[in-house]
Amino acid sequence: MKGFAFVFALVLLLAPTLAAAVNLPTLSLGIKEAATPAEVSTALQALLVLTILTVAPAILLMTTAFTRIVIVLSFVRQAMGTQNTPPNQVLLGLALFLTFFVMAPSLNAINDQALQPYIQEKITQQQALERSMEVMRDFMFSQVQESELQLFIDITKEEQPADKKAVSSSILIPAFMLSELKRAFQMGFMIYVPFLVIDMLVSSVLMSMGMMMLPPIVISLPFKLLLFVLVDGWQLVVGSLMKSFG
Repeated sequence: MKGFAFVFALVLLLAPTLAAAVNLPTLSLGIKEAATPAEVSTALQALLVLTILTVAPAILLMTTAFTRIVIVLSFVRQAMGTQNTPPNQVLLGLALFLTFFVMAPSLNAINDQALQPYIQEKITQQQALERSMEVMRDFMFSQVQESELQLFIDITKEEQPADKKAVSSSILIPAFMLSELKRAFQMGFMIYVPFLVIDMLVSSVLMSMGMMMLPPIVISLPFKLLLFVLVDGWQLVVGSLMKSFG
C-alpha cells in the first residue's frame, strides 16, 4: 500500500510537467452568434442531417420485413412464458439475419440498378435514389393490403390513384407498416393457441387435484418447452415467416 501511495503521489507531481511538455490537445464546444445568414443556414442544415441520420435506421427497418419478423419472434417468447429467454439481443440478431434473407432480391436489385451505376458515374445521385426507392416500393406493394392503402388515402383526402405510381410514398409506407402489424398479430394468435391449450389443461388438472396454491406456469412451462422442441418449433416459425413473404 505504501508503494502504491508513493507511485500515485509521484504521478500527481509529474502530471503538470508532462502535460506542458507533450502539449495535450483539448476540445471545446460552444455557441456563438452568427455573423451572416449563411452561418445560420449551415447550422440548421447540420442539425437536419444529424436528425435524419438518427431516425434513418428506424425508417429503413420499417420499410423492410424486419417489423413482421421481430414481432412474431416476440410472440413466440411470450407464448412460451420464458420471460427474457431468448434475450432481446438474440431475437434482434435473428430478425436482422432473416430480414437480409427476405430482402436479398431487393438489395441485389438496388446494387445492380442504382449503386453500381452510381459508383461508375453512369447516373447521378438523384437517379440512384429514385431507382432505389422504386425497388423498395415494389417490395412494399407486394406485401401491402388494399384496405390499408385505402385507409390512408381517405385520411389524406387525396384523389383515387390510377395506378401504383400515383400512390405517394407518404401513403405507402404507413400502409405497409399497418399490413405488417396485422399479419404479425395474425401469426402471433396462431402461435399462442397450442400454448394456451397446455396452460388450460394444466390449470384444470391442478384444480381437480386441489393444488390451487401451486402456480400453473411452474408445471406448464416444461410441457410447453417439450412440445416446442418435439415439433421443432423454431424451424416451423422461421419457415412460416419466410413463406409468408411469398
